[in-house]
Amino acid sequence: MDVKIGLECHVQLTTNSKLFCSCSTDYQNAEPNTHVCSTCLGLPGALPTVNRRALRYSIKIALALGCSVQHKTIFYRKNYYYPDLPRGFQITQYDFPIAFSGLVRIESESGSGNENGGKVKGKAKGQYKEKEREIRIARVHIEEDPGRLVYKGTTETASYALVDYNRSGIPLVEIVTEPDLKSPKEARIFLGKLKSILGYLDVFDGDLEGAMRVDANISIEGGERTEVKNISSFKGVEKALFFEITRQKNMLRRGLTVRQETRHYDEMRGITLSMRTKEFEHDYRHFPEPDLVPIHITDYIEGVRQEIPELPDEKKLRFIKQYSITKEHANSLTSDIDTADFFEAVASRIEPRLSAVWIA
Repeated sequence: MDVKIGLECHVQLTTNSKLFCSCSTDYQNAEPNTHVCSTCLGLPGALPTVNRRALRYSIKIALALGCSVQHKTIFYRKNYYYPDLPRGFQITQYDFPIAFSGLVRIESESGSGNENGGKVKGKAKGQYKEKEREIRIARVHIEEDPGRLVYKGTTETASYALVDYNRSGIPLVEIVTEPDLKSPKEARIFLGKLKSILGYLDVFDGDLEGAMRVDANISIEGGERTEVKNISSFKGVEKALFFEITRQKNMLRRGLTVRQETRHYDEMRGITLSMRTKEFEHDYRHFPEPDLVPIHITDYIEGVRQEIPELPDEKKLRFIKQYSITKEHANSLTSDIDTADFFEAVASRIEPRLSAVWIA
């Protein structure tokens, strides 16, 4: 059965202040509801002001992903009621995102197309070939993070939940892929590549819990799409997708209909649970944010382009050519910017191929 997977990656940007106010973004070490103000709490009369650094970071990400950056971007209100949204709506983007139509290349094992993302049975060790796959980026847009719900117990058994608004308003970049991924393993490989690119750009803290959260969309044989929300680890994404593929295939084999719904991944039990019926776009009643004017970013684009460093793919090719190391070593050494810098420092003093073997 043909599997289609698309990802929505929410990346917290490393700015000092929130997207629309001057409150601190250091919510991890703060007492609940201490980094808040009238703007991020949505109190009447409080007006938002766009964080310029967050805007530049989002353009930087879009350019690094090969996207076409729009010359005008507009913020919208996405209306839905949930306790972590004090305004009753989220300020996000809709028809005029920061950018669209990008591309990320990943190296996927030839056996990664099967349902569990593993290798093809019967292959001897060393016979697996990597193939380059192109994963299309549908859009890149910027939005505010909601607050954080803290449950008394698990989400299923809790008698109540507390809301911490310290996280509310932290700048997020959402990176949305087309449904080009074919297996849980490919999804995990893609996320690793995306994290590597973002690390090179120095726009997020990859070691911070919750700095990248993923919504995974999956359908089988052109059936209804199921979304698994807010998965906080790459391993969790792979496991959640594997469970969903198995669940949906079992339903189809029994003649049951897969519903379009939103599900939650229970990491402790390794299963997904139904949260609610999947909303449609018109349910959110998007309309332009009246308190923010359209932003013309033409003057930003070229300046930001000059800030983009050598990215992993470029560095990998240079390492292979300059240091005569293997592709496998180059892949390992360039997956992380700190490792790549360390290798170059060592290779300036010790034979590069020997250095690559030690470090990789």
